[in-house]
Amino acid sequence: QLLMLASSTSSLRVQKLRPSKFSRFVTKAAVTMEVKTVKTEPIEGQKTGTSGLRKKAAVFSEGNYLANWVQSLFDALPAEEVKGSTMVLGGDGRWFNKEAAQIILKLAAGNGVGKMIVGKSAFLCTPAASAVIRAQKAYGGFIMSASHNPGGPTEDFGIKFNYSSGEPAPEKITDKIYECTMNISELKFGDIPDIDLESIGSSKFNDFEVEVVDPTADYFALFNEVFDMDLIKGFVSRSDFKMKFDAMHAITGAYAGPILCDTLGAPADSVANNVPLEDFGGGHPDPNLTYAKELVDIMYGEDAPDFGAASDGDGDRNMILGKGFFVTPNDSLAIIAANAQACIPWFKDGIKGLARSMPTAAAVDRVAAKLGYECFETPTGWKFFGNLMDADKLSICGEESFGTGSDHVREKDGLWAVLAWLSILAYKNKDTKEGESLVGVQQIVEAHWAEYGRNFFTRYDYEGCTTEDANKMVAHLRSLIEEAKPGDKYGDYTLAVADDFSYTDPIDGSVATKQGIRFIFDDGSRFIFRLSGTGSSGATIRMYIEQFEADPAKQLADAQDALAPLIKIALETSKLQEFTQRESPTVIT
Repeated sequence: QLLMLASSTSSLRVQKLRPSKFSRFVTKAAVTMEVKTVKTEPIEGQKTGTSGLRKKAAVFSEGNYLANWVQSLFDALPAEEVKGSTMVLGGDGRWFNKEAAQIILKLAAGNGVGKMIVGKSAFLCTPAASAVIRAQKAYGGFIMSASHNPGGPTEDFGIKFNYSSGEPAPEKITDKIYECTMNISELKFGDIPDIDLESIGSSKFNDFEVEVVDPTADYFALFNEVFDMDLIKGFVSRSDFKMKFDAMHAITGAYAGPILCDTLGAPADSVANNVPLEDFGGGHPDPNLTYAKELVDIMYGEDAPDFGAASDGDGDRNMILGKGFFVTPNDSLAIIAANAQACIPWFKDGIKGLARSMPTAAAVDRVAAKLGYECFETPTGWKFFGNLMDADKLSICGEESFGTGSDHVREKDGLWAVLAWLSILAYKNKDTKEGESLVGVQQIVEAHWAEYGRNFFTRYDYEGCTTEDANKMVAHLRSLIEEAKPGDKYGDYTLAVADDFSYTDPIDGSVATKQGIRFIFDDGSRFIFRLSGTGSSGATIRMYIEQFEADPAKQLADAQDALAPLIKIALETSKLQEFTQRESPTVIT
């Protein structure tokens, strides 16, 4: 198999699959397997959120907590579809990842799955898992991750299931899983030994097979189809260009070096914190200005690199920086959309459509309007984009929470966004000779504002609030929108709409309600409040503020200064500080 893979025309795949780095492929003889039934009882609190089930790792690792949820998933799926199917398994390498993998494999065997494809070391970044599901035509896959949340014995763990097109399971399935968790009485385990997850190869047990694969292979092969790697390499390997990618000791550490250094020619020191650790080195693997401080200090320091980027725990989020310059996720999405057809071969035949989550600033809407693309506004959660992609209505999409992606997979993709930006930089500098001033990140963003206008945006995160306090604030806001009417004055702003956002999926007609409380004013300015579904405990309140500015003379103002009057009105209206006793947010983006 290594010889077969090495003959591929995919340069990324060839470089990553060198025999010197990976164990030889081994097929182990079939071993007899029996199914053992173990009694269990329902465990409270196993309702799947926006991005799967997330709890403290100590909770997941205790008793049958993980097993109950996985068995409930199998119970929720049609038995005739599960029997003999192929599924994928991998995760972000956090604490309990490898132990959880063994539990899932045994339950898969006991529930009639035909084959499990597992990333070596139980590694698969979330977008790579989506790529493997699609490339291998699998029925679905398990992703073990709590995304951007901290890892370790006292921190977070999570799990979710993605369907055959690589997208997160829809609510109709997650609701059924939850129903099964409340009535579960037995677990079905295949009586098999622990699988060697450090050696690429195949193990067979009667009609059940486990294949351990290189976690980068299908993902890298896909990147070769999406991007012009020669164009990017010609730019990245220039002597007058410097970059820094911070893997934050998370899963992209296993991918970034082979792509950015081995393939594209960036110096080895262009990648930092690139060894995945079970506790992410004690850090919080969330690529924002607060938690990626090491990278921010480098990019705002003396002799800063030209380009900086970071990704999160499971590799689906990204942060983009220029020399002394931060690109908001809203602007990043809009700029990628505006330049994709010219710079990225995947889109050479045109853009099918664009989309953003509701809290995301409307910068991409302006690109869509000018270039004649349809633009969709969805609830937060990548699963809402998947339906549009599968219906060929969507090419590029994103969320203000540092998630950007396209229809190459059905998850947001941190490294995709990094390569998209490098493609734009390479294209803008294709006629720039070495020694001449490069067109940099800041120049690209400011030129975009001059053409499309700037959507000033900020997000305030209040993490670790009590659920009771958060719910009281939301109830207060809902009482206000019931009485609000167009024309009401909020300071100097005139209300156009106040509502609790709902969404009817244009593909399957499903309805999602109570997705965020919005106050939208007649000039397009708005503030939004919603509770995050990505934490493992307590509540995170998120406040979003947005205001459009068409005048180039005013576009270079600091966002906090430009938005200060609207921030004040939002805090007063919500009574957030009164309900939570919080004087300031945990994170400002």
